[in-house]
Amino acid sequence: MTGPGAKVDEFVPHPVKEQFPGVDYCANSNPSWAEAIILGFQHYLVMLGNTVIISTIIVPQMGGGNAEKAQVQQTLLFVAGLNTLLQTWFGTRLPVVIGGSFRFLVPSLYIVLANRYSIYINPKTRFLETMRGIQGALLIASVIPILAGFLGVWRIFMRLLSPLSAVPLVTLVGVGLYAQGFPLLGQCIEVGLPELIILILLSQSLDRYAVLISVAIVWGYAALLTAAGAYKNAPPITQFSCRVDRSGLISGASWIKFPYPFQWGRPKVNAGDTFVMMAAVFVSLIEGVSILLDGLWGAASGSTVSVENVGLLALTRVGSRRVIQISAMFMLFFSILGKFGAVVASIPLPIVGALYCVLFAYMASGGLGLLQFCNLNSYRTKFILGFSLFMGLSVPQYFNGYVVRTGRGPIGKPIWFDKILLVIFTSPATVAAIIAIFLDCTLARKHSLTRKDSGRHWWGKFRYFDKDPRSHEFYSLPYNLSKHFPSV
Repeated sequence: MTGPGAKVDEFVPHPVKEQFPGVDYCANSNPSWAEAIILGFQHYLVMLGNTVIISTIIVPQMGGGNAEKAQVQQTLLFVAGLNTLLQTWFGTRLPVVIGGSFRFLVPSLYIVLANRYSIYINPKTRFLETMRGIQGALLIASVIPILAGFLGVWRIFMRLLSPLSAVPLVTLVGVGLYAQGFPLLGQCIEVGLPELIILILLSQSLDRYAVLISVAIVWGYAALLTAAGAYKNAPPITQFSCRVDRSGLISGASWIKFPYPFQWGRPKVNAGDTFVMMAAVFVSLIEGVSILLDGLWGAASGSTVSVENVGLLALTRVGSRRVIQISAMFMLFFSILGKFGAVVASIPLPIVGALYCVLFAYMASGGLGLLQFCNLNSYRTKFILGFSLFMGLSVPQYFNGYVVRTGRGPIGKPIWFDKILLVIFTSPATVAAIIAIFLDCTLARKHSLTRKDSGRHWWGKFRYFDKDPRSHEFYSLPYNLSKHFPSV
């Protein structure tokens, strides 16, 4: 029995939030300079993992040694700094880091392992020739994002996107990188697992510097194990993963070296290589954009938005553009002063794997957060979500398994077309996005409730730049350039 003064418990959903209430600093608000510098260095530290992994995988296949690996890493850092500064000043102005992408590993390795380079016996010559081949493919392939921007193709794609179709895309950008998480950590469990545990404890106690503190503690612990001879008789692969003195970067890096365009020589263009690289650019258009400078400087890989740094934004609750710009300055500084950058980059990769376990998870949760705009009581919504997520994981598994069994893709010949399919359909986010957008734009399109079920009504006012006053506040170009380059 209830009376007028009785307490009534109401079971209601959590209210929809267009903007997270727990963010401490947004794009145009800034912490103190001291705090911004520390947070900027933390972003630099996080993006280093990708840089080291990419150079470690590609350079030895090209015939390069520690010196070449260090130089490629310095080039990747330099270009990442330039791309990040340009993006935060004149691009979308989002507070995100632009760094090397795993999605370009397949086309880069396809070029590196091409038969035409097997005639070079001298490793140095082979390295330079393969680098010029990668460089030429990147330069030609960079035309795609440039044209997509100027012709408005990207704007058309964004109008097809809804909260419903964005959920599988954003979720699998994080989840799809699971192979870089615990498997990398597990290469040295006694170093990686303590990093994961300490990072979780610190990050959930609202410590904004959890990454810096945890890495410092575990890196010191790994150095003690190395000095004590814990891995003296261990297999070479264990020593490489666990010891702090086996990266070869410090000995290979130069004290001062300024990366410059065409530093490897004149780029070489091959049609098949270019088509395969274009496929990777298409995938990066789904997951982020920045290619041209990679080709000019010869970074051995294309670039896209750094997923781990997006996760760090969520962990620190700081989305300040100034912090990201400071991190870009660290990238430029350490890319030129190679020895100092190599010291930081010699962190054991299992520590990086532990960071990825947390940061990629934050990225995945960002995709799941978009579910608040969708009608989860609709069977149409359930089908599109479930089917696109499932196929986004299942299709890449088929293609990867086929390569493991046969050494090639399902098509076989021509090889360049086979590699194109591999690049596209081994990307979980790309597969899921293609399926989700197609189904969302075709299933029950004319039904009166479809627009609301997909959450499009929530995104209506963000579809055009002038619809929301915060667009000018957050994203207008500096120096009054928006007057000459208006957003639409």
